[in-house]
Amino acid sequence: MAFKTRITEMLGIEHPIVQGGMQSVGYAELASAVSNAGGLGILTALTQPTPQALREEIERCRSMTDKPFGVNMTVFPTINAPDYKAYAQAIIDGGVKIVETAGTQAVREIWEMLKPHGVTILHKCTAVRHALSAERAGCDIISIDGFECAGHPGEDDIPGLILIPAAADKVKIPMLASGGFGDGRGLVAALSLGAEGINMGTRFCATKEAPIHDNVKQAYVENDERGSFLIFRNFKNTARVGKSAVSEEVVRRLSLPDAKFEDVQPLVAGAAGRELLETGDLSKGVFWAGMVQGLIHDIPTCQDLIDRIIGQAEAIIDQRLAGFRR
Repeated sequence: MAFKTRITEMLGIEHPIVQGGMQSVGYAELASAVSNAGGLGILTALTQPTPQALREEIERCRSMTDKPFGVNMTVFPTINAPDYKAYAQAIIDGGVKIVETAGTQAVREIWEMLKPHGVTILHKCTAVRHALSAERAGCDIISIDGFECAGHPGEDDIPGLILIPAAADKVKIPMLASGGFGDGRGLVAALSLGAEGINMGTRFCATKEAPIHDNVKQAYVENDERGSFLIFRNFKNTARVGKSAVSEEVVRRLSLPDAKFEDVQPLVAGAAGRELLETGDLSKGVFWAGMVQGLIHDIPTCQDLIDRIIGQAEAIIDQRLAGFRR
């Protein structure tokens, strides 16, 4: 069975499964493997040190797949902000026609650059009100991110079981369900709740092609559904990371009276996280991880994972659900 939805039609993909854009993970190896398996792979623009490096990564990915792939652009306030517009220009120059965005309202300047070039904008939101705002601003697809997700789940703490149908009741454009998805059961649930596909981040990290150390992949397997922590709640910038000795220490320090970001900065620095992913030394920093770790029990290829998800979804619809009808 092929699951044909507005998402597969708009993106030109075989299966309604999208790889999340993940910092220090979204390289050509993973993106091309997801696209070759029938999903949509995503490069992460700011993983590349310069716009020129992004141009080269786009070309490298194109040499590894003839299927559609996209690029993620996340705009967050930072002291030393990258030249976002230069990265957006690199995307345009590279002929990429699908861009996943996230972050502050400043991302709208990026949309204004991309839209005249026929780029499909897929925007990640953690609240219905934000999704409606993005829809009014001309986005093509919404990725609605539930509380279960890795990375930044927002401050509302609404899980996918409520957030997805609440968004589907109001959002008219196609919608991906994100946060907590890792198997065929999740795909069927997402479609039932009103989404037209799923976005997976953590689950794709635990695949053969993910360009991260095997020790980190094994941590995803060993952690269960309780294997993550929420940090930065003090600063209204909540983030979900994998459970480890380092993230436990971050939680401890931030629980102290008058805790400041500087108290944990060395432990959560981006450079430390990159070193962890490259070396597999879990003492170096923190790593992004969602609650879906409780559903991760192996490290397959992207092809095997997507084939399994589609096979499970078919069996659920044709056998389990059909068996309940009278």
